[in-house]
Amino acid sequence: MTGEDAEISRVKIKFIIEALGEAEGELVRFLAPRTIDMIVRKLPMEGRAALWKEEVYFETPIKMGEEKAKGTIEKGTIAFWPMGSAICIFYGESQPYSPVNVLGKITENLELFKQTKSGTKIRVELLVD
Repeated sequence: MTGEDAEISRVKIKFIIEALGEAEGELVRFLAPRTIDMIVRKLPMEGRAALWKEEVYFETPIKMGEEKAKGTIEKGTIAFWPMGSAICIFYGESQPYSPVNVLGKITENLELFKQTKSGTKIRVELLVD
C-alpha cells in the first residue's frame, strides 16, 4: 500500500472532551466504509456524553443501518451504534448493548473517557497535522 492509499484508508480524528482535554483516534475505512464516509462528511459534530457500562457514547444526526456490525469489540474501539444513531467509545472491557459498526481505535488518551461524566460535551473533528 502506498502512502497515499494509507492516507485515504485511515482518517485521523480528535475528540475534544469538555473540561478534560483531547483524545485522538483513527477511523479505518475498510471496517465500515459507508458509515465512515457519512461521519467524515458531517464533521465537526458534537453531542452530550451518555454512559453505559465501560462505554461513552453520544447521539449524532446520522442514520445508518448495520455495516459489518459486531457484537463483541476490543477495548479502545470507536464504533457507530445504529440502534441509537450514536458514536461510541469503549474504554473498558464491556460489550455493546446491540451490534455496532466498528470504525477504528482511540490512539491517544483513551483514559479520558473513563473520567467523562454523563452530559459532558464531546466534539469530534478531523485531526489536521
